[in-house]
Amino acid sequence: MSLGAKDVRLARLFAAAVLGRFDEVRALRLAAPEGEPDRAWREVVLQVHVFAGFPRGVETYGALAAVGGLGTPAPDECLAEPEDFARAESLFERIYAEQTPRVRALLADAHPDFSRWILGHAYGRVLTRPGLSAAQRELLAVVALAALGQERQLASHLRGAVRCGATPTHVRTLLEGVRDLVGSERCDAALTLAARYAAE
Repeated sequence: MSLGAKDVRLARLFAAAVLGRFDEVRALRLAAPEGEPDRAWREVVLQVHVFAGFPRGVETYGALAAVGGLGTPAPDECLAEPEDFARAESLFERIYAEQTPRVRALLADAHPDFSRWILGHAYGRVLTRPGLSAAQRELLAVVALAALGQERQLASHLRGAVRCGATPTHVRTLLEGVRDLVGSERCDAALTLAARYAAE
């Protein structure tokens, strides 16, 4: 996997949406090169609600619609399948590895339904969708969690990104690519964690 300018654009789109920076969302859409937005853009925006809630997702779609939208999804992008717990379990275990039982227990202790929602919806419906690789989705998680200052979850997803095929260089590139949106303090904190949890 190699990163290019499009990957940085997608990370910026995701960070801007998660942070509610709809001015940046619109600017990115207006500056989109030929052939974009495409499915990758639509997948990025679909993932926003997992990290920032449905209201941010709704506002992101509104901001994009005001400047040209995301294009029409192809029929194969509209999945009418139920939650796929087998796919969810596989990705969850790939990301959390030996910490899987501890993370599951933490979620179940919070509320059994919360645990099922995380596994079934976040992992079984959103994060395992086609259109972006597991590594790309984990890198987006890293960007979102850095932007939100969620260091404990960020550490988990830094490790998860590497386990899914991203490199420490990918992590650093995308964090630097959103520095102006995330802020230097949070970006530097994320880079410090990356040096520990996503080391080469």
